[in-house]
Amino acid sequence: MSTATPQLRTGTAGDAARVQGLLEQNGLPTGDLVSSRPEFIVACVGARIIGAGALERFGATALLRSVVVAAEARRAGLGGLIVRELERRALAAGVREMILLTETASDFFQRQAYRTIGRSAVPAAVQASEEFRSLCPESAHCMSKNLTGPGQGADGHG
Repeated sequence: MSTATPQLRTGTAGDAARVQGLLEQNGLPTGDLVSSRPEFIVACVGARIIGAGALERFGATALLRSVVVAAEARRAGLGGLIVRELERRALAAGVREMILLTETASDFFQRQAYRTIGRSAVPAAVQASEEFRSLCPESAHCMSKNLTGPGQGADGHG
C-alpha cells in the first residue's frame, strides 16, 4: 500500500459500486444498501477507496454498519479512524447511542469501547431494520456504545 495518509470524506453516489465491491470482497452484507440508504464515509488514498463505514440513523440511535478496510491497509488504525469519524458525525446529528452487529470483529469493536448487549435491548426501530431482520444471522454479536455517557465520546476516549 502507498505510504500516503488516507483521507476521509463523505461517500458519493459515484463511490457506490466501489464501496459495494469492497464490502462484498470482505463478506459484508450489501443487499439493502439501496433501500436503507446508509450515510457512508470513505477512506481514500488518491482516487482509490481503501476503507468505508456507514450510519443508518433511527432518531437518537444509529446502526453502525459496513465498516471495512481493504486487506492491504489493515493494522494501521484506519478502522478506528473510520469508526471515530462516524461517531463524531452521529453525535453532531443528535445520535446518543450506536448499535452494531458483527460476526467477526467483536474484539475490534471492544477496543473502540463497544460492549455486547442482547438484541432485545435494541430499540424496536433498529430491530426492524433489514440488517437485524435478515442480513445478519442471529449468531452475530450485538454491540452498543453510548456516545454521551461519562467516559464515552466520539474522540476515541472512553
